[in-house]
Amino acid sequence: MSPVPLTWLYVPGDRPEVVRKALGSGADVVIVDLEDAVAPDRKGYARAATVELLSDPAAADPVAVPVHVRVHGEDDVKALHGLPGLSGMRLPKITHAASVHHVAALAPGVPLYPLLESALAIEHAYSIAGAHHAVRGVALGEADLRADLGVRDDAGLDWPRSRVVIAARAAGLDPPVMSVFPDVRDLSGLRSSCAHGRDLGLLGRAAIHPRQLPVIERAFRPTAREVEAAEEVLEASRTGVGAQALPDGRFVDAAVVATAERTLSLARRRR
Repeated sequence: MSPVPLTWLYVPGDRPEVVRKALGSGADVVIVDLEDAVAPDRKGYARAATVELLSDPAAADPVAVPVHVRVHGEDDVKALHGLPGLSGMRLPKITHAASVHHVAALAPGVPLYPLLESALAIEHAYSIAGAHHAVRGVALGEADLRADLGVRDDAGLDWPRSRVVIAARAAGLDPPVMSVFPDVRDLSGLRSSCAHGRDLGLLGRAAIHPRQLPVIERAFRPTAREVEAAEEVLEASRTGVGAQALPDGRFVDAAVVATAERTLSLARRRR
């Protein structure tokens, strides 16, 4: 089984030298951005540079870092489809399931990751998450969502974040990844924000600078105490029958065992 990605590093598509450097940054997934990170007069160059990168057979190496692309429009989708180094497309500003079907028809077989960035998208979260078998995950685009909702701080995003967590789970997808933390200098704030997102059921986070990656990794990996508690639960499940209580009073049933198994699976993830 492939390891669960926890760190997703955005890099601008019009800076191919930075993209290649990002591939050695330690991120679980590199996201080449052809949308917001690229100026309008540079988008054609960014597309061409990304096509060149992902046409390289070395980029298709199964042990290499997966490369996703946040596309800007149909021209990007058509140019990238079929390239050996492409592992997925991130679709910005999706509001309806029909948009997902449209991209899936243009790029059959490509894993898709819709980004929900407006109130309308949040209202349609489940239909987008379950729109097509090519959808492998959904996530928020929080900068645009903040602007659309007039949200002042993180507390105002708790409900949309929870809504997307539920939609992903209901559609049988992995937990959503957190959106980027924009202040690359505030590692303490990033750590705190990641902890809150983890409490809400989000798993992993996108980054915009390599210095954020270790903080995100540590924030979403189980702690030593969580691993120990999970091992105790599984040990009890192997020696007992049905629901039971541990010596410290914790109650163990099938749901608790499933949670413990997820914890240990995440703790054993390969780097």
